[in-house]
Amino acid sequence: MLAAALVSTAPASARDGRNGALIGGAAAGVVGGLALGALLNGGGGPPPGPAPRPVYVEEAPVYVAPPPRRGPICHYERRKQWLNDIEFTYKNVEVCE
Repeated sequence: MLAAALVSTAPASARDGRNGALIGGAAAGVVGGLALGALLNGGGGPPPGPAPRPVYVEEAPVYVAPPPRRGPICHYERRKQWLNDIEFTYKNVEVCE
């Protein structure tokens, strides 16, 4: 960086030609850009601390009541029905609770 600063401060003469002017101008741009960047960034202060950890807030549980029953719950069961003392048959019977 020091060499670039020294090259940029020396005036370009005609014997250096067009290349000398280009190199000097590029070096001046680099040094000026670094200086301006250092000024804009605060000149090397301490880096910012770590970001705070996210906080998780658990919501209170919500009780949801079951819907009210509309009436008795019924289903069909297969039951044995006796015809006489010896014979029987099966019938579907509706059973409600």
